[in-house]
Formats: sequence, C-alpha cells, structure tokens
Amino acid sequence: MGLTTGSAPFIEAARDRGQLFLEQPYDLYSEENHAAWRTLFGRIQQRWARYANPHFLEGLDKLQLPPDRIPRLDDVNRFLQPRTGFEAKPVSGYVPAFLFFDCLRRREFPTTITIRPAEELNYLPEPDIFHDVAGHVPMHTDKAFADSLVRFGDCALTAAELVSRLPNEQEKLRRLENIIRAMARFFWFSVEFGLMRSGSQLKACGSGLLSSFGELDHALISEQVQRIPLTLEHVIHQPFEIHHYQPLLMIVDSFDQLYEMVDTLERWMREGKLDNVAPGEPSIEESDLRSFLLPPSPVPSLDHGHRPAA
Repeated sequence: MGLTTGSAPFIEAARDRGQLFLEQPYDLYSEENHAAWRTLFGRIQQRWARYANPHFLEGLDKLQLPPDRIPRLDDVNRFLQPRTGFEAKPVSGYVPAFLFFDCLRRREFPTTITIRPAEELNYLPEPDIFHDVAGHVPMHTDKAFADSLVRFGDCALTAAELVSRLPNEQEKLRRLENIIRAMARFFWFSVEFGLMRSGSQLKACGSGLLSSFGELDHALISEQVQRIPLTLEHVIHQPFEIHHYQPLLMIVDSFDQLYEMVDTLERWMREGKLDNVAPGEPSIEESDLRSFLLPPSPVPSLDHGHRPAA
C-alpha cells in the first residue's frame, strides 16, 4: 500500500498517537508511489520550461530533484539549507494555522510525505509530496522569496501577541478570524497561486500552479482567467475557492515587492486594518483560531524583522 494519500497506515498511526512531526519512512514507498512521482514529474517538464518563473527553474536546477523516484527529504535539505536556511520538515497531516506560520518564521516548511494515488494524478484537493516538494521547495532556494515566507511567520506571531492583550475571549476570536482570513487570502494569491512579471511576460510563481499540469497551462493562456496586479487593498477582501481552476489570479512584480507587502500587512495588522475584512471564503476552523490563543513557547531565533543585505 505504501504512502498513498488517503490510505497510508503509517500516517494514520502517527495521527492516532498525536504525532505531527516525524521522519520520512522512505522504505515504505511502494513502486506505485514512485511511479506516480515519475509520471507527475515527467509530464510537467515542458510546461515548467514554458510557464515557470526563472527563480523556480533555477531552484529546480539547484535541488537536483530525481525525476524517477520520490526524493529523500534529507537530500533536498542538503541542497536547500546552505542557500536560504530553509528545510523541508515532514509532517503527518494538517498543521494548525499558527504552527504552520511559526514554522515558516523558523525557516521550516511543513512537508507532506504521502503522494496522490494513480487514479487522482490530475487533481487532489489536499497537499501531497509532489505539491510540496516539486511545487513549493524550488522557490525556497530564492533568498528574497524565502525571506518573504519568514515575514509571513512574523505576522502570525504579531497577531497572537496583539490578541493576547484583549480581555474578552469572544473579541479575541472575532479579530483572529478576520486576521487569519486576510493572511490566508494574501498567501493564496501570492505563494499558492501567484503570477509574476518576467520581462514582458507573465510566469507562474505560485506552488498550486507549478504543481498542476492542467492549471499551469490554463492560468497563463485561458481567456477565462482574469489577471490583475496584486494589491493589499484588494487581496485581503478577495474570497477564493479551492475545488476548481482559479478564475482570478494576481500578479507581483518581484519578490522584493512581495516582501515589502508582507511588511505592510503586519503594519496594517497593528493598526487594526485587518480586524474587519470582507466575509466569505476561506472559512476558518475554530482549531485554527485557538492555535493563535495558545502558541508554543517562542524558539530563540534571529531577528527576522529586517531582511539582511544580500
């Protein structure tokens, strides 16, 4: 059976034990699992060459991901960590919102270790190792992009600190729901489904696009897709849905611009400008709200408030 998404006894046992972070049990991957990676990786090569942004393509070259088998995360991290300090951190499943962003603050990327089944290669609503490693991780080799992820993590810590000062729990939850929704929307339209200018062309920079054979092509050429500049004023109020190709995509000019926008997002949070965003998707689970009320003890780390010079 291997480590197939939705039917992996190893993962189910870890969840039953309440174990979120784990080691990648590489020997448990079946030949069908490796065949799924081989098919996914092989068929998307030409679309990456045509539609992926240059930073992603450089990251692929640096990581040397194997085309014929699922990569060992230890090998991925050996190439990744010296470049930006990031590492892929294997998890057994869903990571609560605060913990996910706090991992980014510590330059850790929660990484799913299962892979989609053969009959669902074209679409899977939940992350798998192809989405996380082939879609996300090449971007983590870029310093400006990696620093922007760290700043997203800083924003989550700021949100937890701000609401901790409020005396009323219902008001804490109300404000958190708005703040998390604003952060999720920004993350979705930039890190997950963002477009980027590359000279006179538009390229994909979001991992949801870069890991999808069908949507990568659709995002860049379909007349059904509206493509607009990414602005904070718009994105924090813009709902999104996950179960179909995206009809609206947003464009950043550079990762330096993205970093500056996350800085502004944190400032707006402190000024109360995220306390009342437009209702709608995504829905926020109560467990995600409460993950901000009971954050783990801070882990000593470098001050990420200002990005060091390159």
